[in-house]
Amino acid sequence: MRKILIVGAGQAGLQLALGLQSQGYDVTVMSNRTADEIRSGRVMSTQCMFTTALQHERDLGLNFWERQAPRIEGVGVSVSAPDASRPIDWVGRLRGYAQSVDQRVKMAGWLETFAERGGRVVLHGVAVSDLDYFARAYDLVLVAAGKGELVSMFGRDASRSPYDAPQRALAVAYVHGLGPRPEHPDMLAVRCNLVPGVGELFVMPTLTTTGPADILFWEGVPGGPLDAFQTVKDPEEHLRLTLELMRRFTPWEYERATRVELTDAHGTLSGRYAPTVRRPVGELPSGAPVLGVADVVVANDPITGQGSNNAARCAASYLADIVARADRPFDREWMQSTFDHYWSLAAPVTKWTNAMLAPPPEHVLGLIGAAGELPPVAERFANGFDDPADFEHWFYEPEKAAGYLADVAQPAAR
Repeated sequence: MRKILIVGAGQAGLQLALGLQSQGYDVTVMSNRTADEIRSGRVMSTQCMFTTALQHERDLGLNFWERQAPRIEGVGVSVSAPDASRPIDWVGRLRGYAQSVDQRVKMAGWLETFAERGGRVVLHGVAVSDLDYFARAYDLVLVAAGKGELVSMFGRDASRSPYDAPQRALAVAYVHGLGPRPEHPDMLAVRCNLVPGVGELFVMPTLTTTGPADILFWEGVPGGPLDAFQTVKDPEEHLRLTLELMRRFTPWEYERATRVELTDAHGTLSGRYAPTVRRPVGELPSGAPVLGVADVVVANDPITGQGSNNAARCAASYLADIVARADRPFDREWMQSTFDHYWSLAAPVTKWTNAMLAPPPEHVLGLIGAAGELPPVAERFANGFDDPADFEHWFYEPEKAAGYLADVAQPAAR
């Protein structure tokens, strides 16, 4: 029985730990918080997961909240004009529903399940020196804690990281009491509201500790009017500012949010970070190699909602490669190869996310506008959230975009 240590109790770390546990591995998870502390703590993300990522959870029997969580059937886009009208407004239907489960609910539940099934949980905030000591007892050490000192072991890959500073200031509020979008009252959808030059407002249904709810998520261009949450500490002030910015920039969303209230006292979050791809193999002071997981090695801005999806992809990919390794050593070459397999899935996500952070070129504006007239374009855009690799065929290059629109428009014209 091979012994594996996973540092970090998030989507990737726990999904991988539970998967390895089901395959008979001796797994230890290091977490800096108990399940109860996670459950009663602050919200950690927005975590909308699309059908492929959800299937990875189903494959391991970990979809504990699938019946309770709202089923998100579409992705919509609205574009705000300078006068706060919306010249573009459409929704594309997903081929398979998406869901968002508050990580306080999911990670607490998964951590308890891992322990109940015989897994070892070590409660410890790990520094590099601590990890060097613990690592000697394991065949493989995986670092899945995307923040803190441990990340410094993994050097930035400048060739894959075009940004060296945060591109958005982030502000999240979990709320009850949001009304439906009157244009689509019977379809739950993630709503992407684009305010050119200013930022984006995402609105998504979720399941939180107090039941079904919605997430209001501002992504503001640094230094702009949405970059206003850095000094806000009071949750109610955070919500007031969120709503005031909605009233100013997305009044159609504000109209259904006039009666919202926070789900709980820990239902807000703000911050910023630079999107970064890091080298996958870190080295401990003893010289022993460790393998980075998910956000540790590929940290994208959440503008495309891919964080938890990438984490699920990474955990599934790593699980397959660990099992295939059998009793051979987990050496540096294997670690690099294992990351390369994951990067083949993560690279399209990173390309798309970085493209969405930049001002859209004219042909992309044309695609977004055309989606309001051509439902197949809206549906292809929506389903790209599940399969970002598809954007390569029609989204990035003006010639491919024009050819695609011509193909779609021909049947519509008949």
